[in-house]
Amino acid sequence: MARRLRCILFLAALSAALLPALLASSGDSDPVYRSCVEQCQKSGCVGERCFQHCKFSSDGKPIDGPWYIEEPLCLRWKQWDCQTDCRYHCMLAREEERNKLGDKPVKYHGKWPFNRVYGIQEPVSVALCALNLAMQFQGWISFFILVYYKLPLRPTKKTYYEYTGVWHIWGILSMNSWFWSAVFHSRDVELTEKLDISSAVALLGFSLILAVLRAFNVRDEAARVMVCAPVIAFVTTHILYLNFYKLDCGLNMKVCTAMGVLQLLTWAVWAGTTRHPSRWKLWVVVAGGSITMLLEIYDFPPYQGFIDAHAISNAITIPLTYLWWSFVKDDAEFVTSALLKKAK
Repeated sequence: MARRLRCILFLAALSAALLPALLASSGDSDPVYRSCVEQCQKSGCVGERCFQHCKFSSDGKPIDGPWYIEEPLCLRWKQWDCQTDCRYHCMLAREEERNKLGDKPVKYHGKWPFNRVYGIQEPVSVALCALNLAMQFQGWISFFILVYYKLPLRPTKKTYYEYTGVWHIWGILSMNSWFWSAVFHSRDVELTEKLDISSAVALLGFSLILAVLRAFNVRDEAARVMVCAPVIAFVTTHILYLNFYKLDCGLNMKVCTAMGVLQLLTWAVWAGTTRHPSRWKLWVVVAGGSITMLLEIYDFPPYQGFIDAHAISNAITIPLTYLWWSFVKDDAEFVTSALLKKAK
């Protein structure tokens, strides 16, 4: 009995020791990298590069106060600490060694090795997110001007286009999603990751609702509620699960892919059956959206430490956003014209 107990305790201890290595990325389980990080946290240096905020007094507090007080104002909010700087520079040093040996890049702590610029972790992705945000804002404003100032209004001052409200909500959710995506790619911490994921899930969920409402021409309020309620309930539950129970990125990828595929299929079926004059724009957006989804799933190391699959996906969505809002405005004109003809 005692021997069995000792065996069980030994296996438990062995499992506890091996589990972090099994769950880690191949980069951060590298003994050379781990040794570099440990030495850096003790000495405050990686090679000839040293970090002021790695120097601690006997009571464990940084010498000269919080390091970010000494940094420029534009960098203070990022609050890089000793551990993150040691990990970053050890990662660069290790990748340089691997590159000389002809080895391919590997992930560290779940992330590809990116080169920081002025403290920004993924500068190319941040710039592309900002451009997408600008394109969304331009498209939303132009749609607003079209439906309220260029197209005729009902006597009640409401638009003839019955999807105006849902497109406004979609535009706001899109801008919100791109904003938090830019923040997350600028500085990856738990809070920014949760905000980025939550805003993306909310946008995908509402995009699915919008696709069903427009493709099936759902105008009755009761029918709209029947479409919206289950999707909103599911999306809300999923967001709460990720934020307050477990931040499961693998599960989230499956959920987002499923919602993305469903909405693309909905738009594709409608584009194939409708006689809408701008359906070709819809086909282009569906095709482009499928490519961006494949890029999100098929991940590869960043070229020169800057451009990865996600950055390319963000670049593709810039012209797609312009074309999408162009389709939305064409749809508003098409529906308004059809309703005015019926009224006459």
